[in-house]
Amino acid sequence: MGKKIVVLGSYVADVAFRAARLPAWGETLMGSGFALGPGGKGSNQAVAAARAGAAVQMISRLGDDAFGRLARETWAADGIDASLVGNCDVATGAAAILIDEARGENAIIVVPGACFTLTAADVDAAGEAIRSAGVLLTQLELPLGTVERGLRLARAAGVLTILNPAPAQALGDEMLRLVDFLIPNESEAALLTGQPVESVAQAESAAWALRRRGARCVIVTLGAQGALVCAEGATKALLVGAFNAGAVVETTGAGDAFCGGFAAALSAGRPVLEAARFGCATAGISVTRAGTAPSMPRREEIEALLSVG
Repeated sequence: MGKKIVVLGSYVADVAFRAARLPAWGETLMGSGFALGPGGKGSNQAVAAARAGAAVQMISRLGDDAFGRLARETWAADGIDASLVGNCDVATGAAAILIDEARGENAIIVVPGACFTLTAADVDAAGEAIRSAGVLLTQLELPLGTVERGLRLARAAGVLTILNPAPAQALGDEMLRLVDFLIPNESEAALLTGQPVESVAQAESAAWALRRRGARCVIVTLGAQGALVCAEGATKALLVGAFNAGAVVETTGAGDAFCGGFAAALSAGRPVLEAARFGCATAGISVTRAGTAPSMPRREEIEALLSVG
């Protein structure tokens, strides 16, 4: 176990509906399954990192309600330090997840709720935790100013910064210059650069564009193809292949699994390509299971897959 990972991020409850296909607008379908569980990109990535062997501390905000209590139970079960997560009068958020059973794909609507009340001043109050960390991992399900403040505090203290720019939105160069490891998927890379990302070659072009704008290392996650790593000082990008751990059940938490696994490996001192491979193995296992946080694998499972992959 390396230095602590601080996750500045969201928690929402996942409300998942499974059906043979996704409905069209105005259409009602009979579903085949329903599940309520812990979610939110920040929380999912925290769980992934903790199960992968890292010491993890969460910075977020919850409502004083059943969804908020589910969050605390989830974090406690995986040894995540939630001492900096406060309650507020706003209800804990939720994500409506529609899962296409035939394809294993999904569509998601997120209402962030309580976590979106987290302010830059709250981040300042948690500054000591950030400065003492090895890695700050954050996403875009919080207000942009809150995320940027966390990145600035971490950068000033020499803490490695990881930004998963999801849900996708435009980011200025000033913010990108605060990021050591930027981890978008294809659609997020396309939005950030304004260019199509539908192939490995296009992903590489987008990664170099984001590097030129200030991000030190860009890793574009490519689903079943793996992850394209455009590292600081490199003259070309390298594709880290995906891992086949079994039949795909759903892909909902795959990106979060990669980010959490990558952060855990990085905090343990592994080099970037090795950490990306660890992240791909983490994601490869997660897609063989239902749910987001519940699908995250343990370190011994990841190491076992790496040993044969």
